[in-house]
Amino acid sequence: MIDMKKFIPLAILALLIVPAYVVAARSDTGSGPKPSIVFIHGAWADGSSWSRVISILQQQGYTVYAPANPLRGLTSDAAYIASFLQSISGPIILVGHSYGGAVITNAATGNPNVKALVYIDAFAPDQGESLASLSSVPPPAGQSPSCVSGDPTQVFNFVPLNGGDVDLYVKPSLFPSCFANDLPPNEGAVLASTQRPFALSALPQPSGVPAWKTIPSFYLVGTIDNVIPPFAQLFMAQRANATIVQVRGSHLVMILHPTAVVGLIDQATLSKQDSLDTSSQQTLTPAIA
Repeated sequence: MIDMKKFIPLAILALLIVPAYVVAARSDTGSGPKPSIVFIHGAWADGSSWSRVISILQQQGYTVYAPANPLRGLTSDAAYIASFLQSISGPIILVGHSYGGAVITNAATGNPNVKALVYIDAFAPDQGESLASLSSVPPPAGQSPSCVSGDPTQVFNFVPLNGGDVDLYVKPSLFPSCFANDLPPNEGAVLASTQRPFALSALPQPSGVPAWKTIPSFYLVGTIDNVIPPFAQLFMAQRANATIVQVRGSHLVMILHPTAVVGLIDQATLSKQDSLDTSSQQTLTPAIA
């Protein structure tokens, strides 16, 4: 017969020493219902950017959603995603990439079902901040600004819309080196051709009351991200008191490093289930070289 008094401490020790991507495979052992995972993509992208991460999570038995982010403006996009979240019963882990981080920051506010926010190379604005204001912060000495912060005519193609707004497309010649600098060039070229447009009017729209002030947050920093530079990501992550992991990845880190993204989502899930103390999570996932 197993001596449970000896077995339980050993089991806890095992959880603390294995990498987070191994723990992910055991995330259904915690108490309470398994949360739904909801992914919100960023600008110039669609839900397929999460495909490799979703495949892993579905194999683990999670219910996963990746609704279309309208990309029309922070206020309306967050309202749409907030309505989508209301259609889901039970606990939710809400994951946002890039501009999708700003959307989840607003969409989750006041929703008691959202148990954790997971930011992947993402904006996490405070109240009153906009994408334009966050992107215009000058970099520290020796670091580079965002690859989309230069002369707009050299970065974007413009498509006028009825009503005076303009759709922005990242120039296909820039997209691979800017967004996908660690992916094969042919894969970056495909992503450039299939990008969804982002409305120009969305850039200056101010953010509302941030959900990260009341909901536990987790943040993956891509250390070779050219779109949202690492210094900006770390500033937002630390301000949100997030659990932080760093991965040597580009802005599209979820494509090349899906297990790292799953590992952070697993940390958020375990935190929700009270299976591990949040303060110990920062040591679970090592940076990926």
